[in-house]
Amino acid sequence: MKESKRVKSLKEKLDLKKEYSIEEAVKLLQDNSKVKFVESLDCAIRLGVDPRHADQMIRGTVSLPHGTGKEVKVLVVAKGAKADEALSAGADYAGFEEYIAKIKEGWTEVDVVIAAPDTMGELGKLGRILGPKGLMPNPKSGTVTMDVANAVKEVKAGKIEFRVEKTGIVHTTLGKLNFETEQLVDNTKAFVDKIMRMRPASAKGTYVKSLYVTSTMGPGIHISKDEI
Repeated sequence: MKESKRVKSLKEKLDLKKEYSIEEAVKLLQDNSKVKFVESLDCAIRLGVDPRHADQMIRGTVSLPHGTGKEVKVLVVAKGAKADEALSAGADYAGFEEYIAKIKEGWTEVDVVIAAPDTMGELGKLGRILGPKGLMPNPKSGTVTMDVANAVKEVKAGKIEFRVEKTGIVHTTLGKLNFETEQLVDNTKAFVDKIMRMRPASAKGTYVKSLYVTSTMGPGIHISKDEI
């Protein structure tokens, strides 16, 4: 695939053999963003784990100190007073039967689904629709809970969910390039710290094999192991 002048120009400013600090990498991406929209900062960590083993499935959430910069649409599947609590806390949609029916028809125009435990019997039947889109609520990620109001507030404030892919890589978005450099560094360090604290006891050898940050349209920049 032919590279654009913009990508070629950025690669010329990078030493592809060098490992950068998080701050250096973020600054490079910010200073060289020349597209007509605000790019996101993305992160990819390759881990020395085998996700086929349940005890090496890295999955969880982290609250980014400065949020993602993205407006997150939240659906709360809950009944009566719990649905009202969710709406008061900032949920975009909340209810039970009407949203079960909408999802059955294929509606999935939200970023996060939170559910009260007493709705999972019906919601669980919709796994073939919600599962492939990463929308099925899960107690481990805090999206199946009685405290729906707090869950909504956390997601709206910048709590993100992540999980390792079968190749051992965890991808996530950590903010927008128009954030202050320090804010993106804080978000990145919060995410990396969470991953480090989740190292499974059964994982052998090197846990974090590589860490790259990139922008939506930019090249990947290798982060120094000293940062991990």
